[in-house]
Amino acid sequence: MKKRSISLIIWLMSIALLGVMAMQYYFIRETYRQKSTLFDESVNASLAKVASIVERNEVLDLVKTQRRLNREKNEAEQRKQDMLAEQLKIQHKIQQLRTQQYDYYQSFKNEEDKLKAAFPNLIYIENWFYETYIRRPQYKRLIEIDVIQDLIPGTTVYQESVVVSARRELPRVNARDDSVRYIVADIDPFMKKASQYVVATLPPQANAQIAFELKELEDRLARLNKEFLANNAATIFDTLAVTGGKRSTVLEEAMFGIELANKPLRDRININMVHALLKEELKARDIQAPFNIEIRDSQKLIYHTSNIASLNTHEQPTRYTTALFKGDVNAPTGRLSIYFPNKKAVIFDTMSYLILPTLALLALLIGSFAYTLSIIFRQKKISEMKTDFINNMTHEFKTPVATIMIASESLRDPEIASNENRVNKLANIIYDENVRLGSHIERVLNIARLEKENLKIERTNVHINPLVEGVLDSMQLQLQKANGILHHDLAATHDLVVGDELHLSNVFFNLVDNAIKYSPSCPEITVKTYNNKGNIMISVADKGLGMTKDQQEKIFDQFYRIPTGNIHNVKGFGLGLSYVNDIVKRLDGKIQVKSEKDKGTVFEIILPLKNKNDN
Repeated sequence: MKKRSISLIIWLMSIALLGVMAMQYYFIRETYRQKSTLFDESVNASLAKVASIVERNEVLDLVKTQRRLNREKNEAEQRKQDMLAEQLKIQHKIQQLRTQQYDYYQSFKNEEDKLKAAFPNLIYIENWFYETYIRRPQYKRLIEIDVIQDLIPGTTVYQESVVVSARRELPRVNARDDSVRYIVADIDPFMKKASQYVVATLPPQANAQIAFELKELEDRLARLNKEFLANNAATIFDTLAVTGGKRSTVLEEAMFGIELANKPLRDRININMVHALLKEELKARDIQAPFNIEIRDSQKLIYHTSNIASLNTHEQPTRYTTALFKGDVNAPTGRLSIYFPNKKAVIFDTMSYLILPTLALLALLIGSFAYTLSIIFRQKKISEMKTDFINNMTHEFKTPVATIMIASESLRDPEIASNENRVNKLANIIYDENVRLGSHIERVLNIARLEKENLKIERTNVHINPLVEGVLDSMQLQLQKANGILHHDLAATHDLVVGDELHLSNVFFNLVDNAIKYSPSCPEITVKTYNNKGNIMISVADKGLGMTKDQQEKIFDQFYRIPTGNIHNVKGFGLGLSYVNDIVKRLDGKIQVKSEKDKGTVFEIILPLKNKNDN
């Protein structure tokens, strides 16, 4: 194929590929715009729904609060009636107990008056004194009853009084009851002392149980009075209702709405609820991407969430905003905003079902285009190599044919034909050239058979060391002609393999022949065999031209020949190493090459030994 035709094919395929890419780009861009518009509409709808729910919840809370207040007011009214009835009941009970207590006291007073009338020298004593000195017989002797005279203030008249005391103070013993006790003493008028005494005991002045009940009822009545005053005072709504002729509940609802509108926005918003509602509404519209929330009043930002992804993005995100509490008496001052730091990634995720097949198809087209170009260039290269092969083959065939023709024409000369030595020499030349021509033909036929995979490979027992040695002996003449030096070390102790003796001989012949041909002068070749892990290793090393890494990757390709610069004595078809590689692989072996430019090359063949596990 001509270079012009290849260029035209490349241009046409490139234009077609660019056209497909442009159409795919346009289609994806338009799809992205539509998805972005749908995304914006979904987010705005979610915001409006959430704002409506927040306002509705506040109204519901207002209704619930008003119902609760009305219920509490009714309950308070009922409690008021119950409280009044309870107060009246307690007051009546208190009055009864006070009457009983008064009657009890009058009874005590009568008993006391009788006692004082019978014993004028009554001396009142405390209950603890009675328990400490009188009740305990061992301490009665400590008691003293004396008559003392005291000057009446403002006069010169003395008044006598009886005093009970103790000669020694003892630790007090607490009273056991609240009875009233008196000492009735027999006083000596001359000594002014009491010689003997008795204790008169009267019941308590008041009934303790009645007093306890009175105290409890009075405290309870005081608490009821306080609670009644606290819960039943008239409110401003009651006053306005009376003056305006309206129900107090209507005024309460209106004032409550005004109060809500004047409350700070932060107190009217449940942040957690807003966040949960937004996630729920967005999820219902197939949007599950992380987002940030902002809530503002008329003056400042009152709430903001910052997603980690927003800290790593440099693009300005699209902001979606809606008003809060649109039903307020005044203009709404609250704003709820939401934005997505990775909006593009979210939209592209929703387009993955479209983008991935498109990219896969595009990659397939580009791969096919590249593969087609590689095949075209490869075929062009093979065509050039085959042309070189035909030229080389023509040259290789032309030389022996020309030699045979010249020798044949010489034999037709009677003078030469009569000379037996010259005839033998010419016959040997014709024979050698025929052998050379047959060798070339056989090599080409072997390659053809390898390509068709119908080359017959024998599998017999072959000893490598003798085989290599035979090849080296047959090439001694060629080495001597090239002034070469051969080193060989056939040190493998195990050399039995399963293979084809003929083809293995050709493999070693090709490697040694290449070592001679690619050594510019005086070839120095080293051939070794040795064992390694159940294998036999055969290496052929030279110190010739060597190869670059790029050349090493191509030397096993058919028709490939390494350029030799200004050296034109290297002949061949470029088939030898391809043949070597194929034969070695067919025998389950490996071939490796190590080379440095201008330093030489080492070919190493690895073949498995027969009965490998025994070695």
